[in-house]
Amino acid sequence: MAAAVAALLLAVAPPARAELRVSDLDVFLNDFEVTVHTALLGAIPAAVTDGLESGIPTYVRYTVELWQFNRLWRDRLVTSKVVERHLTYNVVTKEFRVTSAKGETRPPYMTRELRDAQRVLSELRGLKLAPASSLDPAEIFYVRVRAETALNGDTSMLARIAGTAEQAMRQSDYRTIQRVQ
Repeated sequence: MAAAVAALLLAVAPPARAELRVSDLDVFLNDFEVTVHTALLGAIPAAVTDGLESGIPTYVRYTVELWQFNRLWRDRLVTSKVVERHLTYNVVTKEFRVTSAKGETRPPYMTRELRDAQRVLSELRGLKLAPASSLDPAEIFYVRVRAETALNGDTSMLARIAGTAEQAMRQSDYRTIQRVQ
């Protein structure tokens, strides 16, 4: 009986130390395209730092979605982009390396400072979602960002309870393509 109660409490327990937050979500709707800038706070939790320094890689995955608002029915997903980055630590050279695995092409960033690696890992700048010409100017749009961070890519429920995986979500304000004067 006690084992069943403990298993039930473990299954419904909230994630340990949920520190990950999507911050500074900026959506730019200019004449040419929809561009997103965002940053993560707490991209490398304390439980992940210990594993990272022993050589286990950390993964950060951004899922950025452009939605069309619908008043009478459910909202329509216009487009979605996934950006995935990996942070590894070389124990021999004592260097951190941030590489892009999916969704962007950029050269690897190497540094000896964890703070610099965390900054590069957590900032997403200039992500182009869709051309503005493909959107209806009379409709209302918003952007939703879901960020996940995990040690060795494990995002299971047990990893979230242990504090080695976290996720956060944030939604932007509603926007239109038409300019208001």
